[in-house]
Amino acid sequence: MRRVRDIVGGAGFGVYVAVAALAVSLGGCASLFEEKTVVLPDEPADKLYNEGLTLLNKREYVDAAKKFEEVDRQHPYSEWARKSLLMSAFAYYEVGEHEETIQAARRYVALHPGSPDAAYAQYLMASSYYDQIPDITRDQARTERAMQALDEVVRKYPDTEYAESARRKLEVARDQLAGKEMMVGRYYLEKRNYTGAINRFKSVVTQYQTTRHVEEALMRLAEAYMALGIVNEAQTAAAVLGHNFPDSSWYKDAYKLVQSGGHPQENKQSWISKAFGAKPST
Repeated sequence: MRRVRDIVGGAGFGVYVAVAALAVSLGGCASLFEEKTVVLPDEPADKLYNEGLTLLNKREYVDAAKKFEEVDRQHPYSEWARKSLLMSAFAYYEVGEHEETIQAARRYVALHPGSPDAAYAQYLMASSYYDQIPDITRDQARTERAMQALDEVVRKYPDTEYAESARRKLEVARDQLAGKEMMVGRYYLEKRNYTGAINRFKSVVTQYQTTRHVEEALMRLAEAYMALGIVNEAQTAAAVLGHNFPDSSWYKDAYKLVQSGGHPQENKQSWISKAFGAKPST
């Protein structure tokens, strides 16, 4: 490898050294004129927190959240920071900033799992997922995520007021998933894919039995089984429907559908009977 002297030439090397020395000299002089960075002292934590509350009362939620975040930044691990982290999650939730809410609430639960407010933080996180549940025509991954978060509220904090609200939201979420299964099942039924339809309706009967869709699911099972010529299962579906929901309009439809094979009789060995634990209908 050639040296610097070889690259610039003998005479040129002196010029190179002079320029380099000048650069060093100028660099040193420039540092004399540089402005010193002024580090402002941190604002008191209670002042920042109260400013956040003022913004919150004015419904300036995003600004309030950022003010609370500033408390955490300037005074980490303080009691004010703990309170501010929860308040920022609340402020973001109020304005519908779900991802920010989830991040703040998750961080609160991670840092302060034993806090009395951990239940509320977990509930805010779950509610943010719940509020993002899409309609039944779309993918239901968010619904499942919401159910997991809501179930965690119920499981970890069963005696809190948030647990009761989470249970109600869980029922709505389950109904949503059942509705999705019903939609796909009806589609298969229309396309005469009876096995595919039965699998979807079976999912409603076994997994979402407490939802409003279970009555129709039993009737659709009767319809699909009749189409396949499996009369005993069709009659069992109708009998279980009549036993558990005698006043249902779906039972009337199911009864008409299967009566060609005689009065609906329940096969106690059928998966349908076992799913409901129903006694034989009279």
